[in-house]
Amino acid sequence: MGKILTTITELSVDEIDMGNRLRPVSAAGVEALKTSIRELGVIKDPIHVRKLKKGGKIVLLAGGHRLTAARELRDEGVDGYETIKVTCWNCTDDFAQLMEIDDNLAGAELSALDTAVFLARRKAVYEKMHPEAKAMIGADLVAKRWNSEETVSVASFAEAVSHTLGITPRHVRNFIRAGQALGAKEVVDLRKAPKPVGVVDLMQLGKIADPVTRYDVVDLMSRGEAKSAADAVRQVKAARGEGPVPKDATDASYARMVDAWKRANKAARRRFLEEHGTEVWLLLDEMDKGFSE
Repeated sequence: MGKILTTITELSVDEIDMGNRLRPVSAAGVEALKTSIRELGVIKDPIHVRKLKKGGKIVLLAGGHRLTAARELRDEGVDGYETIKVTCWNCTDDFAQLMEIDDNLAGAELSALDTAVFLARRKAVYEKMHPEAKAMIGADLVAKRWNSEETVSVASFAEAVSHTLGITPRHVRNFIRAGQALGAKEVVDLRKAPKPVGVVDLMQLGKIADPVTRYDVVDLMSRGEAKSAADAVRQVKAARGEGPVPKDATDASYARMVDAWKRANKAARRRFLEEHGTEVWLLLDEMDKGFSE
């Protein structure tokens, strides 16, 4: 999927096209990097670029902050930054996307919003490259989980990423749901919000199925007219004359189940899972099916 072209190891900073990045470079990040470069006198790691087969254009894969810092230092008259060290790849579009995504996930302090956007995109590319990694559902997956003779098992994307990022698989799924729900314009607008979008805000945004409602909520947040996504939802509902939704039978049943679980001791909880664990797995698999599609 990717092969390094050893004949290209250094390029003019003006020869490299930044391309359409999943997120813009941070001005503060570039300034901090320039300070480090001035002190060390070198950009310690090469950037990664791709040579397109059609026309031979050179496009950035990973290292947007380093490339921007080198260009600005060159423009400021600092010697030695007319060119930059590169690792040049001949690769597929999917490989290129994964390299950009993983470079950001591994090496940058991402906001909650950027994490959601990057994880959602990474899941889409990952499953395109590895269709066998899509979640199985129902009894097949239950059997798969308990089949000790299986010699080849593909871990779920959420499980794999959770180990890399040090967060739970459920957090990964929540981030991805939010990232999948948001359109490109909504992401741009949310980046303009005076208050950074937090994890709780993303969870709320991911639950809004109606695109018009979500757009109105994002608009309020981007203009700083709502202190949170939940507050924006309340404002949108109030503007439409919609009152709070009365608690239905499902809400009431859920409240009773939660209360019973909290009151039960550890032994009772274990007994419940021993007797009803398969049912719980099947319900979770149904949720995962909706998540995967």
